[in-house]
Amino acid sequence: MFTGIVETCGRVAAIEHSGDGRILRIDAPDLGLAECRIGDSIAVDGACLTATGIEDGQFRADVSDETLRCTTLGGLRSGARVNLERAVTPSTPLGGHLVTGHVDGVGEVVERAPAGGSERWRFRVPEGLARYVAVKGSIAVAGISLTINAVCGREFEVNLIPHTLAATNLGERRAGDPVNIEVDLVARYVERLLSAGADGASGGEDGGLTLEQLRQAGFGNG
Repeated sequence: MFTGIVETCGRVAAIEHSGDGRILRIDAPDLGLAECRIGDSIAVDGACLTATGIEDGQFRADVSDETLRCTTLGGLRSGARVNLERAVTPSTPLGGHLVTGHVDGVGEVVERAPAGGSERWRFRVPEGLARYVAVKGSIAVAGISLTINAVCGREFEVNLIPHTLAATNLGERRAGDPVNIEVDLVARYVERLLSAGADGASGGEDGGLTLEQLRQAGFGNG
């Protein structure tokens, strides 16, 4: 589990082919790898990977064919700058929102424009994810926790401050570039509860709550 608060950026040092997958070697001297162990989870541009080797300010991670197809990691090249975050611990401040590192799909940068002292960015999400995107809700883009300001169909807008653009690799992105998207975990569970409840007046076969029970609890009202 992660928070969507990028700790630092690393660089892809090498990419090795391994069957249908790949092995990434990432230089991350500022990530605090001295506190990490083999087997720990590290989010790379929002995708949760397992460290299989750690040495000299660098870590190694195996990337499966599935992850390569479902995220932007398949398009990485040596020298690419990547957002990095170690998994949360009980003492980690939850500065963003709960992020699993399980990318839901690859979205696209639509537009970026100046907006006072910040920048207004517009992204497009893949088909099927728009229903999880809500104004003032949270979303992870390339592993970065962002607050949604506006929604129109499959597109949403956020504001990015100069610090975020400098401390992450989003500042390098342009219109048309792909980005990993992870929708809010809470939105997914609410949908599951609602769909399970719709199976029957006294709950679904799997014990889900009914729509009426959820409405009484405050969900689905508006």
